[in-house]
Amino acid sequence: MAKRKTIADILAMKKEGVKITMLTAYDAAMASMLAASDVDMLLVGDSLGMVVLGYDSTVPVTMDEMIHHAGAVRRGAPGAFVVGDMPFGTYNSGKRDAIINGSRFLKEAGCDAIKLEGGLEVCETVTAMVQAGISVMGHIGLTPQTATQLGGYKVQGRDVEAAKKLVEDARALEKAGAFALVLECIPDELGRIISEETGIPTIGIGAGVHCDGQVLVTHDLLGMFEKFIPGFVKTYCKLAPTIKEAVADYNNDVRNSAFPGEAHSFSSESDLRSLLGL
Repeated sequence: MAKRKTIADILAMKKEGVKITMLTAYDAAMASMLAASDVDMLLVGDSLGMVVLGYDSTVPVTMDEMIHHAGAVRRGAPGAFVVGDMPFGTYNSGKRDAIINGSRFLKEAGCDAIKLEGGLEVCETVTAMVQAGISVMGHIGLTPQTATQLGGYKVQGRDVEAAKKLVEDARALEKAGAFALVLECIPDELGRIISEETGIPTIGIGAGVHCDGQVLVTHDLLGMFEKFIPGFVKTYCKLAPTIKEAVADYNNDVRNSAFPGEAHSFSSESDLRSLLGL
């Protein structure tokens, strides 16, 4: 098993020009497979609300749900660098709540760091959390928890003022103590500029190839979530049709008494019916 990465390792990857990979994980089995595939970081994203729990958005996800899934990921991938995603309402109400809830990710779930959304408006909270011993990953651009305020799920930073604001947000988050930044749904040139203007790694999702790393929702990468597919996703395989076909074959075998067959059954060495007096 590879040695668990540290924040120092992740910062060094940017300095050395080594691209960083991050994928979402919500359970022990998937976390184990991803860790075995040498992914640099696992994100227990609040996207689990949509791809695992069936919510219409990430907003309903609770802290207890996040801790439950983050703990499973840690147990499945004890050697991975795991980031827990702070759900909506768990850090917006102030520094104290943010520290209490962020600490739960470290104490109860065994995470290495947390991620939260927002720019300048959350910098004081980020600083307070870092001072309390909680490593923080920022997230700017399209922020799904507040997407309605941004006009929906659309590209951010297209005009000069919006782009300037995102550069300022990135610089402020770095100064506040964030060790990395997720850049979501912004023009690729803006992704390049922010990556060049900050000393901490940028992890892109729909932010172009010039970011220091990339993240995807694993269910999207594997073609397991069919409700919608964002335009920035590359689907590396399509497991959903394969799974449905396998289940259909199982249903057919059971209904036609083809399963279980002799290879999947246990035989008796004696005539049980006679022994039981039947």
